[in-house]
Amino acid sequence: MRLALDEARKALDAGEVPVGAVLVLDGTVVGTGFNQPISASDPTAHAEILALRAAASRAGNYRLTGSTVYVTIEPCLMCVGAMVHARVGTVVFGATEPKAGALVSMTRAHELPNLNHQLQIEAGVLEEECRALMQGFFQTRR
Repeated sequence: MRLALDEARKALDAGEVPVGAVLVLDGTVVGTGFNQPISASDPTAHAEILALRAAASRAGNYRLTGSTVYVTIEPCLMCVGAMVHARVGTVVFGATEPKAGALVSMTRAHELPNLNHQLQIEAGVLEEECRALMQGFFQTRR
């Protein structure tokens, strides 16, 4: 999670919402990402999506079976869907996202009964640090 926080700080430095993600496969970091939708003019350039893309490219396979994604903030519906399609094993996140979080807050998208893959989740890892980074960002914007 500390590496994901480092990624989130890159987003903060770039003026983006500070979310960072790291994907680990077989004990090795194979993908990282930080939020870039503003700078990339790409609504899908969320930290998790960029980490998935980097990992899939490095692995030579879009299936990342058994991998773990560490992300500072609870993923949105788009990112949860992408992780299901990639066959991510576990999602570890720091702080909940009450408005758009799709694992425990707004919905539990990974538990939909017709999905062909289920994610395991672990919430609250370095929660205070992750939350403080996000809150600090929005306090400067208001």
